[in-house]
Amino acid sequence: MQLFYDPTLDSTAGTFTFPAPESKHLVRVLRKGPGDLVHITNGKGELFQAEILRPDPNGCLAKIVSHTKSVPKRFKLHLAVAPTKMNDRYEWMLEKATEIGLDEISPILCHHSERRTIKAERMEKVLQAAMKQSQQTRLPLLHPLVSFQEFLEGDFPGLKFIAHCHQGDKKELKRVARADTDITVLIGPEGDFSKEEVARAQAKGFEAISLGNNRLRTETAAILACATINTINY
Repeated sequence: MQLFYDPTLDSTAGTFTFPAPESKHLVRVLRKGPGDLVHITNGKGELFQAEILRPDPNGCLAKIVSHTKSVPKRFKLHLAVAPTKMNDRYEWMLEKATEIGLDEISPILCHHSERRTIKAERMEKVLQAAMKQSQQTRLPLLHPLVSFQEFLEGDFPGLKFIAHCHQGDKKELKRVARADTDITVLIGPEGDFSKEEVARAQAKGFEAISLGNNRLRTETAAILACATINTINY
């Protein structure tokens, strides 16, 4: 199934026009013509089937012919991950985490962060492409870049964990995570969280966890946490 994305679609939609980039892909690459059917999601758990009416590469016109809603998830996974020094590594993490199963992602600035800016528009495109490629109907929510301290002031339902490499009492994520429960996991930068940041997080109710004996890159740790939570739930 070839899946397209249009965040404006809802159950009241009748006819609509694809934006130019997807119109060109439909008409010039996929060679779609009048009467052909395509699938579109709005990224909110809804799937639409549409019939091509006018295959214009500048604005392909289509008509909604069916609409279904996916079953609500039993849990939500929120990853707060410090931006990596190289943008492509963070984008790789976003892509793979979306394919595995991610609901929210928060870039966080930490004491040891080497990269202090992000390309939010580019990240959104990576999330959209990964959602479509993995044929999902829910687009992960990308939060704005915030400081670690500002992030801790948020309200996070369910279980809260912080993964770090410092010595101390830590439990394995796979031992303490529970199925059908919302979970937030903090992943630090290449230089890890500072001891002060770990202490602040624990004061806010985040439990220290281990992701194994090996020292992992930031993006690898995030993927492993994502895979662990989804394995527990499916």
